[in-house]
Amino acid sequence: MKRQAPTLVLLGLGVAAALAVLWTLAGAPVREPGLPELVKLPAFTLSDTAGRAVSQQDLAGHPWVADLIFTTCAGICPRMTSEMRRLDEDTRDLTELRLVSITVDPERDTPEVLKAYAARVGADPRRWLFLTGDRAAIWQLAREGLLLPVAEGNPKMGDEEIIHSQRFVLIDARGVVRATYDVRDGEALARLRTDLRQLTSE
Repeated sequence: MKRQAPTLVLLGLGVAAALAVLWTLAGAPVREPGLPELVKLPAFTLSDTAGRAVSQQDLAGHPWVADLIFTTCAGICPRMTSEMRRLDEDTRDLTELRLVSITVDPERDTPEVLKAYAARVGADPRRWLFLTGDRAAIWQLAREGLLLPVAEGNPKMGDEEIIHSQRFVLIDARGVVRATYDVRDGEALARLRTDLRQLTSE
């Protein structure tokens, strides 16, 4: 047993060194386990309901929750907006939090259309943003940044014109995606509220 002890110590040191190298290569500090860091959002510029440009820099320093909707959607979108409104009500004490709903149908969802929609659902424009912009840019941001699928639907087969994810995305103050949550799953939405409070305390 005494002869094996140095081997075990060296093995332990080797694993620790390997982990340190992996963290260094990832560009992330060693820290206790928590929410994973999935992907850094790419640069983007969209428009809010007043036609003002909104970029990732405007959201820097704020944790935020994003979703994909379009105002003529008769499928999951009304439920998503309803759940976002509940999230807004439940997190009013988290003053730095922002909510961001991005249309995947910008040709029809102009700033004016989104402004009327936001007013209809009672959104506070200082806290809950509705964004539109170039369709190709939005779809690329959805797929590659927010990790949310979006595709053309086939109404002849009973689809909506646009098929998109029913998940909320949690982004931290540095613009890093940390998790996604299915709005149809009550446990997932409860976890989102817990994760938000954990994130704002980091």
